[in-house]
Formats: sequence, C-alpha cells, structure tokens
Amino acid sequence: MGILQEIKQLSHIDKLRVMEALWKDLSSDEEKYVSPAWHEAALEETEKRMSNGIEEVVDWSTAKKNLRKQFE
Repeated sequence: MGILQEIKQLSHIDKLRVMEALWKDLSSDEEKYVSPAWHEAALEETEKRMSNGIEEVVDWSTAKKNLRKQFE
C-alpha cells in the first residue's frame, strides 16, 4: 500500500499529528532550504501594501472566512 493510501486511512486527528511531525522535522534545519526568489518578492509586496495602508492584519478566523468567500 502506498503512503497516500495509508494517510487516507488515518483519522483527522492522526493526519494533523503526522502533518505536525513532518513540519517539525522539515523546519528543524531551515538552513538546508532556500526560499524561492518569488517568495521574497511577495513578502516585500505585502510589506509595501501594509505600509501604504492597503493591506491590514486580520485574525486567522477572519482570514479563513475571507478566503472561503473568495473561492466559492
């Protein structure tokens, strides 16, 4: 059985635990990974929008609602 099939059989909470374990492992040695150039450009653009008052900080709950509306 492939890993994706095994993951599909996990409960929701176990999937989250696996995801957290993977993230912890991947982020433990961040020097190994180089962000793509577009990522820095996107962060700079967001920072510029924040400085100009175009972008605002919202809590995660509001952000999820806004994203769901955007993609409905």
